[in-house]
Amino acid sequence: MNTRNSALDNGYSLRASLGLAAVALLVMGLLYSLAGAGLGRVLFPYQATGSIIERDGKAVGSALIPQPFVADGYFQARPSGPNYDPMAAAGSNQARTNPDLRKRIGEARIAVAAREGIAAADVPIELITQSGGGLDPHVTPRGAQVQAARVAKARGLDVAQVEQLIAQHTEGRQLGLFGEPRVNVLALNLALDAKR
Repeated sequence: MNTRNSALDNGYSLRASLGLAAVALLVMGLLYSLAGAGLGRVLFPYQATGSIIERDGKAVGSALIPQPFVADGYFQARPSGPNYDPMAAAGSNQARTNPDLRKRIGEARIAVAAREGIAAADVPIELITQSGGGLDPHVTPRGAQVQAARVAKARGLDVAQVEQLIAQHTEGRQLGLFGEPRVNVLALNLALDAKR
């Protein structure tokens, strides 16, 4: 009798455990995820779909992921650790004391100074260093301003026109408190292309 009751209790416990696991998996694994994704699409439709920037009905990039621009008529973004590949987002993980990092930054500083026609000491730090994730689509207003003369010359524009575009595309601190003013490089380059 005890053995039979024990077997029944074990069978009941097993069914209850499997039932709870199935309900938890369904509710928390599926329904919760669908509700979160659906709510995100309703409340933040632009961000939930990747913050895609479109031009003439075609996707040209994301406001959150930088792209490499190499022509003189375009503003350059921060260097990218994963070579602008969003599937490999990562910084270099090198300490500030690492000789390889110092060498790379020194070489980048000289290259940017030569490209922009400025003194090496005047190169903004974000034009020669990677962000923690390696995929920062922004530069500071100063980082954009040091590029203005090169971009204006390559496009045959007045520097004041380019600086005005920089000012128009400078985003303030988030909620007026967090972060620093910044310029989205892709948005700025698209505005330049639209000026033709």
